[in-house]
Amino acid sequence: MSDDPLVPVLTEIIDEATASQPPAVSAAGLEALARELERALLSRLAPELDRVIGQALEDARAELAVSVSQIVREALAVSVAPAVAAPPRSD
Repeated sequence: MSDDPLVPVLTEIIDEATASQPPAVSAAGLEALARELERALLSRLAPELDRVIGQALEDARAELAVSVSQIVREALAVSVAPAVAAPPRSD
């Protein structure tokens, strides 16, 4: 060990029984930590979530538009078919 007065010497006596135990954390502390981690995670993920949700909504809108067009076509075909199949009237 150095006898130089400019070199600090740090010592701490630790009880071995308590040294192996993790520090106690209060329930309120854990809850606050969980809320902070959740907030940080959501703020980092928000842009990606918005992109994925936007793409899913756009895909659903496009699929719905195709389905509605097909339903309208089929409904028109069924409603016009009797008029097309009927013989011309002689008035």
